[in-house]
Amino acid sequence: MSEQKIVVNSEGFEFAFSEEEIDAIEILKTDEENISIVENSESYSGTIESKEGRNYRVKMGGEDFVVKIKNSLDQIIDNMGLSKPKTHKLKSIKAPMPGLVIEINLVEGQEVKENEKLLILEAMKMENVIKIPHDAIIKKVCVGKGQAVDKGQVLIELE
Repeated sequence: MSEQKIVVNSEGFEFAFSEEEIDAIEILKTDEENISIVENSESYSGTIESKEGRNYRVKMGGEDFVVKIKNSLDQIIDNMGLSKPKTHKLKSIKAPMPGLVIEINLVEGQEVKENEKLLILEAMKMENVIKIPHDAIIKKVCVGKGQAVDKGQVLIELE
């Protein structure tokens, strides 16, 4: 069985530490926010700017770092590939119901970000905001303001 490692992720880099390596590092917490780390006779001082669960924002040497401590369960989830969001990139946005297009918030060639409002579809006297589930570029707007649409009709084509 392999030795248990603690993984630290910071700014896209991952570092794995054994218990012996962690024990060799002396961490001094001078107060709630300030820390000092001594490793191999070298001292590093820093400030914990914020903490949320196992996620920390740390300032050391005038630079800000986001640090996430990964426990063994986090590592298992990563190894299984379950930590990466699985999003299916859509080629088009279709009407989820029959209705009337009452507002369009985009033009062809426009870049849109995840959860950005694309248009409003009125159905059964209710306004339904249609949002994009992922970043995309608008290839073609297939409907116009005031146009009636059927369920499943393509409203917008994406690149």
